[in-house]
Amino acid sequence: MKKDDGESFRKLKELDEAIQFHDNKYYKQAQPTISDQEYDRLKRELESLQANIDPLGLFSSDKTGSIETKESPPKVKVGDDRLDGFSSHQHLTPMLSLDNTYDRDEFFEFDQRLRKIFKVNALPYVVEPKIDGVAISLTYQNGELITATTRGNGVTGDIVTQNIQHIEKLPQKIIHKSIPEVVEIRGEVFMGHKEFHRINEDREKLGQSLYANPRNLAAGTIKLLDPKEARKRKLEIVLYGLGYCQPLSFFKEQSAFHDALRNWNAPVVEFLRTVKNADEAWDSILLLDKARHTYAYPTDGAVIKLDSLDMQVTAGTTSKAPRWAIAYKFEAERQSTLLEDIIFQVGRTGTITPVACLQPIQLAGTVVARASLHNADEIERKDIRIGDHVVVEKAGEIIPQVLQVEREKRVESLPAFIFPQDCPCCQTELVRTEGEAAWKCPSYECKAQVKARLQYFASRGCMDIENLGESVIKQLVDKQLVVKISDLYELQEEQLLTLDGFAGKSAENLVDALQVSKKQDFWRLLCGLGIKHVGSAAAKDLVRHFHTLDNLAIASLEDLIVIDGIGETMAESITHFFSSAFNQSEIEKLKAHDLCIKSNENPTDLFLRDKIFVLTGSLTRYTRDEATDQIEALGGKVSSSVSKKTSFLVAGPGAGSKLTKAESLGIEILSEEQFEFLLQNI
Repeated sequence: MKKDDGESFRKLKELDEAIQFHDNKYYKQAQPTISDQEYDRLKRELESLQANIDPLGLFSSDKTGSIETKESPPKVKVGDDRLDGFSSHQHLTPMLSLDNTYDRDEFFEFDQRLRKIFKVNALPYVVEPKIDGVAISLTYQNGELITATTRGNGVTGDIVTQNIQHIEKLPQKIIHKSIPEVVEIRGEVFMGHKEFHRINEDREKLGQSLYANPRNLAAGTIKLLDPKEARKRKLEIVLYGLGYCQPLSFFKEQSAFHDALRNWNAPVVEFLRTVKNADEAWDSILLLDKARHTYAYPTDGAVIKLDSLDMQVTAGTTSKAPRWAIAYKFEAERQSTLLEDIIFQVGRTGTITPVACLQPIQLAGTVVARASLHNADEIERKDIRIGDHVVVEKAGEIIPQVLQVEREKRVESLPAFIFPQDCPCCQTELVRTEGEAAWKCPSYECKAQVKARLQYFASRGCMDIENLGESVIKQLVDKQLVVKISDLYELQEEQLLTLDGFAGKSAENLVDALQVSKKQDFWRLLCGLGIKHVGSAAAKDLVRHFHTLDNLAIASLEDLIVIDGIGETMAESITHFFSSAFNQSEIEKLKAHDLCIKSNENPTDLFLRDKIFVLTGSLTRYTRDEATDQIEALGGKVSSSVSKKTSFLVAGPGAGSKLTKAESLGIEILSEEQFEFLLQNI
């Protein structure tokens, strides 16, 4: 092997490792660290090097029987979003990715390649939006939804049916005189801008870090192991692609399939153009680029497909993408503006988040005056200084990001930015845990943290205290009427009358609401205490296992780790919380105020304790929420996937792969009638 070849292979390996890292961040963690354009650049560089080293395609994954050696070029593969904890499903037709281009000439080269295959002067195409969501495949049998599956590795995906059942427009059943026996319908699950902003506004009020964009949040929601948590976030779906279809000749054109979707009352894309040639397709791409900002979902490009399904088959595919389709990605929207200041937000746990204050600019249809700077390391890496002109990007990112500094515009005397050493709220010296990027304020008395903790405690997902909103909490803390959670239960009507906007009745209502909150379920109090990593699902698990706050407070790491769903990190967080003298004092005061600190359930009545149920198919006697509530009320748990730990599978009509897996594992199968009998006779 030549020296140059050796260097090329080493470069290939570096690129392959980098792409694997970013695949993991994007597909599995839903936390990408680079833009789509930068990611695509890495993939193209890898493909270009592959072509130079292996011009004949001897190691191409398109060919069968190829021999891989230690010096074989890495193969470009479909990203893999599969996670442990989910059952798998094999697609009836592979679910491939699309090749991307950002260049007009490359789009017309794509058309030219296809015209050479078919020896024609023009080809009909379909142009539709490329929605920045999570690819999904829905399998229907005789009109019944059998399973919903993620792309996975293109061949096998994760079954996420239970996590998207709550989507309002998801077609559970296709009722029409003309439907295929079996059909895979491909589409995209997404989160609308309005819902994304709602969730981030709630998190900002609680002092929590904000989600970067709707795509990442939608992906994370689909992959939540607790379906009840997934239901708290409004997801939406749109359908546009055809996978397997039986009979094969049911559809002739892509456009005919779209017509069928509309006839079936399925949610479809707002923009769809059937065109006669590439020139008309390009005009449609430009039209879509102008229209996309009015849509309720993030759209980052256009997808162009051959309209004829027979031609699609003839054109074929590579190992990762169809040759008959391409995605034209719109350029990220960027604007230059002045960085006027850097301010800091203090979260509930003390995390300090820097925020760029910008000279307002119009970007992607909205006025942008602030942008995320992430953390101190990011500011130092980009050498961001107050007074700099910076480039701000929005693209698919709903939260604007400072992309880079325009160094050529920098004033020479502009001083480097120094991250503060003290909390911007209480002036306590900041601390930084080794291995973490965030600086934190360690003071429990920090007013910003107190406000965020109180907002979290009073929120709907925790104690659900009416009339105790953000503005009221701000006044209570600023006037030093409340400095910790337990102080809420010592408030008197006379004190509340000193607040702006309070009169006799409003003061009385808040005191009454605080009294009512004392009777809230124990898990709500436990969640509201704000123990790091402990959300509502974990709080319920802990309550079922320990029954009282006193039992939980003395639990060891070993006691906690044995609980299904409680890992080492969460266990350490719990023991650390209860070892704090401040928290111990707070708990004693809350107990003295008669808050509920034990389970209302009698352990002897929890007949389904430690039993794990999986629900599959279309339940007719209960909604999934009702069935889940019944099981949990009796001490059981509901899981989204079948495993050796599963106690019962409740199978309704249309049960698919979960039923097959349960049978292979020897798990007891219950019909709805048997499930109802079980609940009524235990």
